[in-house]
Amino acid sequence: MERHLDHDLDTVRQLVLRMGGLVEKMLVDCMKSLVDRDSARGELVIRTDIEVDLLEKEIDEHCLSILARYQPTATDLRLIAAVMKLVNDLERMGDSAVNIAQAAAVINQEPPLKPYIDLPRLALLVQKMVRESLDSLVQRNSKLAYEICKRDDEIDNLYKQLFRELLCFMIEDPKTVTRALHLLLVARNLERIADHATNISEDVIYYVEGRDIRHMGAEIERAKSQGIGSTEETP
Repeated sequence: MERHLDHDLDTVRQLVLRMGGLVEKMLVDCMKSLVDRDSARGELVIRTDIEVDLLEKEIDEHCLSILARYQPTATDLRLIAAVMKLVNDLERMGDSAVNIAQAAAVINQEPPLKPYIDLPRLALLVQKMVRESLDSLVQRNSKLAYEICKRDDEIDNLYKQLFRELLCFMIEDPKTVTRALHLLLVARNLERIADHATNISEDVIYYVEGRDIRHMGAEIERAKSQGIGSTEETP
């Protein structure tokens, strides 16, 4: 029975990696559709999203089957719980990639608003977070997962910088509003993908260490404001 459980858990891991690989490719392709003005590549992103959705359902079914047949405990149970949550984050990443591809299709019909410098930089940082969040799962590396969680602030700051810059374009020239709004949509979806990568990293920490660090920052700030508890943040 233990051998069968290990085999089924390995199947789940492989499916998650397959789903993650598809999402990573979607993120690359949706940005190429924007930067290279290649709307056909964006259409590929939209088609791939169907496969990602189907994989989410398949993984959930495998996880439920494992729970029903083996009633796993300890680390195995935490793995199943983490996987059932993180595949939803992967699916939402795919949806955000589709949003970017659709925005790119609109933007590509008009002259570029500005050279693409900060957006590709933001995309590369986000893609690295996604890739390493999956690496941390495969490697059971909670240290890497913690590092990924800390990077979310860098993504937020870069997004705010882009927001301010594009807002200035819109204020100075109303003709740029449509293009600027769609570029803001791209930036916003990249920021949301980073949030999902952070969620996956938190799930990995729960799987490896049995610690739930979700909302830890908010709890610490609330404790500070009330003058209670420790003021040290979780590493």
